[in-house]
Amino acid sequence: MDALEEKLIAERFAHSAAAPGAGADDVLAWMASRAAANDFSVRRVPFTELDNWEFDAATGDLGHRSGRFFSVHGLRATVRDAAVPQWDQPIIDQPESAILGILAKEFDGVLHFLMQAKMEPGNCNLIQLSPTVQATPSNLTRVHGGSAVKYAEYFVELDRVRVLVDVLQSEHGAWFFRKGNRNMIVETREDVPLLEDFRWLTLGEIGALLNHDNAVNMDSRTVLSCASAFAADTPSRAAVRGLVSWLTEIRARGAVRARPVPLAETAGWERDEMSVHHVSGRYFSVVGTAVQAASREVGSWSQPLLEPHGLGVNAFLLCHRGGIPRVLVQAKPECGLLHGVELAPTVQAVPENYPDTRPPFFDEVLAADPTRILFDTKLSEEGGRFLDAVSTYRVVESEEFPAPPGFRWATRGELATLVEHSNYLNVQARTLLAVLNLAVPGRPRDSAKGSKPW
Repeated sequence: MDALEEKLIAERFAHSAAAPGAGADDVLAWMASRAAANDFSVRRVPFTELDNWEFDAATGDLGHRSGRFFSVHGLRATVRDAAVPQWDQPIIDQPESAILGILAKEFDGVLHFLMQAKMEPGNCNLIQLSPTVQATPSNLTRVHGGSAVKYAEYFVELDRVRVLVDVLQSEHGAWFFRKGNRNMIVETREDVPLLEDFRWLTLGEIGALLNHDNAVNMDSRTVLSCASAFAADTPSRAAVRGLVSWLTEIRARGAVRARPVPLAETAGWERDEMSVHHVSGRYFSVVGTAVQAASREVGSWSQPLLEPHGLGVNAFLLCHRGGIPRVLVQAKPECGLLHGVELAPTVQAVPENYPDTRPPFFDEVLAADPTRILFDTKLSEEGGRFLDAVSTYRVVESEEFPAPPGFRWATRGELATLVEHSNYLNVQARTLLAVLNLAVPGRPRDSAKGSKPW
């Protein structure tokens, strides 16, 4: 893709972001109607009631009898200079890279995106706005024995589409072991049959929905963040090189070491008939669920889910220098990341996991004056593997100050350049990058939340 083509695509993305469409209320009403049209239920069950899932007699690892989908094993992590330098934990191991794909098509001169009202068992409200396709190879090859993934052909037969975004990105580094997903946006000129539970939306409509709690799912947010290079000012190559060099130096120190261990040998964790949990009651548990979902490829199934204990907080501090907004990122070590460290929000934490100390800037973000809060919404994490995993996402205005060790100020353009490549921004930072591009800059928000444009 040459510079002229990139510029034209950027203009089309910007035009779509400025198009309000029918508005958030209309889309939310449509999502509610789709929820009412289908029969959904999720209930906790003992591990013994999980069909085709079992604990290995030798290792204690939890896996599917087919050997596909995912497994839960133990991990032993060591993080240099951390408050807790070593720990054990369960972690989800899913070697397959899922496709997270959004299909784009132009209507009346405006680029629209085919989004899905998708039920996932871990969503606190069950249905959220999802990509066109959200599927692992096991789903695509129908290991589950159910129906085919709708619209999958547009992301497999790439000779029939124009590829706008295609990049492998990490998943939650604290809960997945070296998991990656293929983030894609492809454009078609074909006539696309509109199926139930799907709707064409502009970027403006999606941006408005980001201001509503638990409306746009994590997979949609990460894909849209990867299109952010089309919506941000181009930074200098020297600035991007400086940011990459800073992160590379931290990675080269070998700050994170992690190795799999049997689940039965994870220190501090125990198992009963309903959960695998930490003896302190903190962090998270692994639980069993039975699911009914009439609109999915399989109408019913059972599976384990990881259930976090507490509401997460993910936030950017944002300042201006010379009229250019900058956000404070941290080089955050996470035991499940491929390279150990990626760029993360200023604050990324679950308060309940810090009974004695607070992470840097935590209190400043939580106690911010409402007039300085540019974005404040509760958003769900991945609903296919996590149960009721919700975080408060915030963007808070700040005066500029010298970045402490492990932190660095970065422009939106620098982050947008890096997100074109794999494994630089973690999934929480990518959500906030999508927020900066679609929900914060210059767009009016719900006045009840007291926000303002920047």
